[in-house]
Amino acid sequence: MVSRVNKAFWEWTHGLDPRESRVSIFEHIRDIPYSLAVPMKDANTAPEQILTIGRGYCGPKHFLLAAMYRKLNLDVVFATFPFLWNDPDIRYPPELRRLASGMPVAYHLACRVRINDRWVLVDATWDLPLAKAGFAVNDHWDGFAGTWCAVKPLRSAVRTAYCRTATNEPCRSSREAELDPLDGELNHRDEDDHVQYYRKRTGMRTPDEIELIARFYPEFEAWLESLRIR
Repeated sequence: MVSRVNKAFWEWTHGLDPRESRVSIFEHIRDIPYSLAVPMKDANTAPEQILTIGRGYCGPKHFLLAAMYRKLNLDVVFATFPFLWNDPDIRYPPELRRLASGMPVAYHLACRVRINDRWVLVDATWDLPLAKAGFAVNDHWDGFAGTWCAVKPLRSAVRTAYCRTATNEPCRSSREAELDPLDGELNHRDEDDHVQYYRKRTGMRTPDEIELIARFYPEFEAWLESLRIR
């Protein structure tokens, strides 16, 4: 039986050149509705799961993107960004803003991809309808330059050279052949490394933080659905 990942890869890239294939894969994954409601904790099965369910959050989206870009013989690493849900640019409803203001540090996942000897950020997190509420949606990617980061990364203790702080702008480095992360970004060479880091960080949350997350996620999910039908 052909896996869903292999089937989708063929459908999304058949007859396209390398740049067109990168863009097509990116756009198809970006357009999968963002959702925190479906847990996909296993990085190895997440690509199949998200294609089966048809929605997912940044983790499975970028595990799928990495799997497909590797089929294009591209080098990929995982980029983790600590961030806060209380982003002032997101136009939350009042009650959701109140919940977001108390949320603990969260951990966003995107990909770094080596394209033409440059490591560029490729972030397919938010689907297009969410742009109307201030989410950093990447709606026109050319297949070469870095995309916007979907979140505003929290600053690291030591600022990374060449990159701006507390912004979702792409990293523009003068050292084109090197991987230059955004300030606060941590890179992982494989899925297991990222998963171990994520579990360690989220395992430190207090019972009060876990309770707040359990209240925030369903409200956030319902709001995203309302944005998609407007």
